[in-house]
Amino acid sequence: QVQLVESGGGLVQAGGSLRLSCAASERTYAMGWFRQVRGKEREFVAAISWSCGSTYYADSVKGRFTASRDNAKKTVYLQMNSLKPEDTAVYYCNAAPSASYNGRDYATGYTGPSWGQGTQVTVSS
Repeated sequence: QVQLVESGGGLVQAGGSLRLSCAASERTYAMGWFRQVRGKEREFVAAISWSCGSTYYADSVKGRFTASRDNAKKTVYLQMNSLKPEDTAVYYCNAAPSASYNGRDYATGYTGPSWGQGTQVTVSS
């Protein structure tokens, strides 16, 4: 099972930016970003298809967040701009281990078996 290690969370003021990273131990076929607030369900944020780089976003982050990947480093990134207090959450990355899945599947409810440990993002008002 692929191992995922996230980094890049922190505390930022509203309107600021952060970039999250998720490094995979082996090649994956798509990766998704999710976030969870304590007491609430984990929600989809963004996804990227590894081969073609197609990206997908939740409506709440469109135009503010950008997913990208570095094939050589087996790492995906989530650039988060114009952050809002409601973006405060623990952010997780998830890997699709099969070519049967792509980024679009994440946007329609798919989650793979591998999760990162999570990284806290806190946006102060």
